[in-house]
Amino acid sequence: MTTILVVDDEPTNQHIMTYTLRKAGYEVRAANNGQLGLDALRQEPAHLAIIDLSMPVMDGLTLLSHIRADEKLHAMPVIILTASGDDDENAIAMENGANAFLTKPSSSRTILDMVQKILQNGS
Repeated sequence: MTTILVVDDEPTNQHIMTYTLRKAGYEVRAANNGQLGLDALRQEPAHLAIIDLSMPVMDGLTLLSHIRADEKLHAMPVIILTASGDDDENAIAMENGANAFLTKPSSSRTILDMVQKILQNGS
């Protein structure tokens, strides 16, 4: 089964994302901040990570940089989520190795289409 890690400090966002992905047949794990997400990935890698950009303890860009620098995790696709929709944030996330960038809130269909595309194509 395909495993997706959702890293978001907002419980409602995390719950909606987890529910949407599980309903679509994915195994989902969740973490409340970037450090917990990194710990979870190092313990058991996922097929894809969906990471909120703005979080306490470790933000999404820092987590992304750790993933890209880790020999076992570097090839894992990453979708960055943000509430701001700032073009500069999008560019920075993509320059740092994100595979995709979604603005919150995104519809369940948009999220699932993005996840499926990335898992099928690897980008």
